[in-house]
Amino acid sequence: MYATITDLIKDLFGFYFPLPIQTFGFFMALAFLGAYQLTSSELKRKTNMGLLNPIMKTITVNKPIGSTEFILNTLLYGAIGFKLLEAIFDYGSLMENPQHFILSAKGNWIGGLLGAAGGLYFTFTEAKNLKGTTPKEKTILVQPHELMWNITAIAGISGILGAKIFHNLEYIDDLIKDPIGSLFSFSGLTFYGGLIVATVAVLYYTRKNNIPTKHMIDAAAPGLMLAYAIGRIGCQLSGDGDWGIVNTAPKPEWLSFAPDWVWSFTYPHNVINEGVLIPGCEGAHCYQLPQAVFPTPFYEILMAGILALALWFIRKKINIPGMLFSIYLVLNGIERFAIEKIRVNSTYSIFGHHITQAEIISSAMIIAGIVSIIVLFNSNKKTDVKV
Repeated sequence: MYATITDLIKDLFGFYFPLPIQTFGFFMALAFLGAYQLTSSELKRKTNMGLLNPIMKTITVNKPIGSTEFILNTLLYGAIGFKLLEAIFDYGSLMENPQHFILSAKGNWIGGLLGAAGGLYFTFTEAKNLKGTTPKEKTILVQPHELMWNITAIAGISGILGAKIFHNLEYIDDLIKDPIGSLFSFSGLTFYGGLIVATVAVLYYTRKNNIPTKHMIDAAAPGLMLAYAIGRIGCQLSGDGDWGIVNTAPKPEWLSFAPDWVWSFTYPHNVINEGVLIPGCEGAHCYQLPQAVFPTPFYEILMAGILALALWFIRKKINIPGMLFSIYLVLNGIERFAIEKIRVNSTYSIFGHHITQAEIISSAMIIAGIVSIIVLFNSNKKTDVKV
């Protein structure tokens, strides 16, 4: 397993190149980038087909810079300088635990003062250039796909927040034992929590910008599935705890062509230090599971990747708005419900049955998707209008 990209580079290419980038975080960023690319492409296609219209926005140009902006820029640049110079002088601490370094009070005051001075200078220069100009409003046309950076940022922030909230609800005992650590740790993220909260936040933003909801969610469907597959690559490579139940069964004959870890794996050097010490190992990540388990993130990479390709292939063949996203709900729900049977997860006791949070949500997604498909199909059949 590779806690950091440095570990991955060293294993693949044989040389040590110190980078303070965690493997899981790196692939999470790639997941957002993949979703951005596919969704942006779909919004462009729908615009060219006349399904989406440009958005008229009124902006103010030559707006004078006030004291609030001076203060905020000075503080922001000061904080960046405070951390940046300390990172240069104490790169080892940043490499060892980037999250702890960033969230700690550790920093360099000289760097903070230099950064604050730089922020003050840049803001003053901009204010000087605007002096003598008259503020005025102008109307511009913005294409829907040009809002994708804003949409991605909203999805990222709200998604991480939702993933954290749902994870803590799922592991409420850990939250009670260590509320500060549970709330502010970067580990422990629940996909469905992120999906639900991010969807609400993004749809609120796009509706304010007059992007039809059905076309927006259809455009996002293939990208969401691709992002899930890419995110699971990070889970598999880092060993973040999203593995399966113990698997002591011998590898079946039909899988003889594949390496053993495809069937069962102990996740050596996993990022959360779960299991038992690896004999002779030295360093920050020297643990592996005492018994081999199903490598469920790997299975989800394959399943979600195939489903993403399927959604991308059929997107042009479906002409009922909202239908593609409904299909996504069903496929995503089935995939996750199936994998939960061999995954390690906290369960709720409901009417004597033990069920996981993901099973509850995935079941709801399947039902919602099927109902939506039926309603959309019947509605389209009655009106006989194809968009």
